[in-house]
Amino acid sequence: MPVRLRRVYDDPSSEDGTRVLVDGLWPRGLSKADAHVDEWLKEVAPSHELRTWYGHDPARFEEFRRRYLSELEGDARRSAFERLRELLQQGPLTLLTATRDVEHSHAAILAGLLRESR
Repeated sequence: MPVRLRRVYDDPSSEDGTRVLVDGLWPRGLSKADAHVDEWLKEVAPSHELRTWYGHDPARFEEFRRRYLSELEGDARRSAFERLRELLQQGPLTLLTATRDVEHSHAAILAGLLRESR
């Protein structure tokens, strides 16, 4: 099953399958009805401290990735990641984030892990 990566602000597609928001905070200016989100797994998001340190600076992405993978070993985040794996077993999965640079985001890391684990 495919894993897609999109911004939560983008219009939904018929190919999205289950749409899961993986951010810790609800996106600004977007109502829950307009988001077309099937599930919100905020527990899988990076910690506030890590997100603040990273600041979406692509030069820090590799270190962010290393630190985030370490955070994913914690019980709550591991459980949320397992939920993503379960959803992927059921059909196509689209990970949603509010981040502008989707390719340098925690959602991209999650998508890569899910693709590897299939």
